[in-house]
Amino acid sequence: MSEIVLIEAAPEYAEQVWQFRQEVLDHDKNSGSQFAGCLSLDEATSAEEWIRCCQLRTSEATCRQTGVDVPSTSYFAIRKSDNKLVGIIDLRHHIDHPILGTWGGHCGYTVRPSERGHAYAKEMLRLNLRNAKALGIEKFLITCHSDNTASEKTILANGGIYEKTIVVDGTEIKRFWIDTI
Repeated sequence: MSEIVLIEAAPEYAEQVWQFRQEVLDHDKNSGSQFAGCLSLDEATSAEEWIRCCQLRTSEATCRQTGVDVPSTSYFAIRKSDNKLVGIIDLRHHIDHPILGTWGGHCGYTVRPSERGHAYAKEMLRLNLRNAKALGIEKFLITCHSDNTASEKTILANGGIYEKTIVVDGTEIKRFWIDTI
């Protein structure tokens, strides 16, 4: 795996975001969670619009303008060797919300389909746990569909402790906690 960094959603990556979006739409068209961690990217009319929404979501004062109640930060996983966007991960600043506290958790992520299988998700989550710790989040809730073994392996590799499986709208979801301390 090549080294990656997480950077906050930024306009200079707009073209890559739009390519990422199309790749996910083409590859994961039958997946209900194809844009995990990419809130509303599938509905955006342009990458620039979506990036502006990401920037508004970072603040408690402006996040509701984007249709969400909890502030979050969207990060681009950028491969250092060629400056390529390989994934997107978000960090919800808290989970004091009925959905987030039950099954949404502190983050979601998507790795670009052509970049899967290179442990990028594992590194993205590891780096995002640092961001969570910097925000003062000590107990980090992360979930995955019970049949998503790749995501479960990513969570376990980052210290995830299985809590329980819940059913939401007929879908089994596994809940894990990670201590960021």
